[in-house]
Amino acid sequence: MADQTFRITYATMSADNEELQRRFDEAVVRVKSELGRDYPVVVNGEERWNDDRYEERSPIDTDVVIGRFTQATAKDVADAVAAAKASEVAWDRVGWKERVAMLRRAADLMEERLFDLAALMSWEVGKNRLEALGDVQETAELVRWNCDAMERNDGFRTPMSGLGAAGDYYDVLRPHGVWAIISPFNFPFALSGGPSSGALVAGNPVVLKPSNRGALLGWKLFEVLRDAGVPAGAFHFVPGRGKVAGDALWRNPDVDGILFTGSYDVGMEIYRNFAKGYPKPAICEMGGKNPAIVTAKADLDVATDGVMRSAFGFGGQKCSACSRVFVADAVYDAFVKLLVEKTEKLTVGNPLERTTFLGPVISPMAVDTFEEAVAEARSRGKVLTGGERLTGGDLDRGFYVRPTVVEAPADSWVWKKELFVPFVVVGRFSDLDEAIDRSNASEYGLTAGLFSKDQQEIDHWLSRIEAGVVYVNRRAGATTGAWPGVQPFGGWKGSGTTGKSGGGPYYVTQFLREQSRTVIAS
Repeated sequence: MADQTFRITYATMSADNEELQRRFDEAVVRVKSELGRDYPVVVNGEERWNDDRYEERSPIDTDVVIGRFTQATAKDVADAVAAAKASEVAWDRVGWKERVAMLRRAADLMEERLFDLAALMSWEVGKNRLEALGDVQETAELVRWNCDAMERNDGFRTPMSGLGAAGDYYDVLRPHGVWAIISPFNFPFALSGGPSSGALVAGNPVVLKPSNRGALLGWKLFEVLRDAGVPAGAFHFVPGRGKVAGDALWRNPDVDGILFTGSYDVGMEIYRNFAKGYPKPAICEMGGKNPAIVTAKADLDVATDGVMRSAFGFGGQKCSACSRVFVADAVYDAFVKLLVEKTEKLTVGNPLERTTFLGPVISPMAVDTFEEAVAEARSRGKVLTGGERLTGGDLDRGFYVRPTVVEAPADSWVWKKELFVPFVVVGRFSDLDEAIDRSNASEYGLTAGLFSKDQQEIDHWLSRIEAGVVYVNRRAGATTGAWPGVQPFGGWKGSGTTGKSGGGPYYVTQFLREQSRTVIAS
């Protein structure tokens, strides 16, 4: 078992451990030599190279090349799917117990490589060191949780009752076949490793297409699985542009199931068009416009901490980020004053530094989105703090913006559109049902938070809120911080297609289909 001294979750992060800080600093120096390398497509264990390569640069400093990734062609993708299809029977026959053993080895390797993986993640997507460490640790926990599910359920084999005739009556869950995993940049390890492990442990071969801004961590997942003993036919790596590799993957008729994490528009396109001829599972984990409600009976210190951490952790680049806050009239002014004070104390800068809370946003497009939202707030409401792009010195080579709190009228689009930047809008309410109605008036239903010390208010909110993950009085994050076996993560409405959550008791079953077996004694 790997060293558990530095088990970091999103709820227990601390910057006070000097050995942790030292080991991260050492990893930053150590992994720098890995930056700027060339990476292949991997099909059935074969490295494939071509001259069409895209260059991934760090949002911290665009002079730093993360890597040059071979663009998977439509033929590469087709070959990967065909190789995965050819491996279906062999991977299934490995047996669930041996698959569990392989994946537990993979989880141990993730922990052994914790600091190097986290340092690379900070370079690649701009997460601060504690969030990057949490992402890697969460991946290991997700893998183990999926293994636990197989063990708890005896490989999903359940004895059934007979009808008098002697024989063997039982029910099993069986793999669908080839799964495509299309992962996002914001959790480049957890949202590739978690879904991949769920599909693999259930007996399905996987073809992974990582985000262009997270491909290095996708490669590192391939290395971990390979080193843990997962056979070449069971896992394939096809980096590339979404309109090339991504479209070729999900449109391939030999893909038996897909898990996509990303935007609502792309997710719904896949959901509507993936199945051809007969139904096939499409797990689409999409966006959020996550509300928090602060009642007059809330602890404002707890509430402002929770909102601030959820709104600005990783620059709001989480589908679970708190992006709108409804505050009771009686405490509105006090809440806003305290939230602004705390926000203005946050350290923005290079996320490789131990004192940094907020690193860069991921791209120039994210900066544009931020500036458009700020302009809307300035023209129709009020910017309470923030609203600027940060420049000067090293900041000129990255995508740095100031965490921003605004007021805006109820009909402004900043209340409705998912932004994926460090930006939160606050507004008043006079009646709890009014705030709940406004919270629910969204195409999304991912996460939601409430701050109140009144049990009747809590119970009423829980009975009415439309979201898959809900939190009450959570200082560590008003709407963020899910963890396997603690807070399963999945959305309702336009936030998710299955109603089953990652890190929850029903997750692995999504990669399986039921077969009832009756074997009469001869």
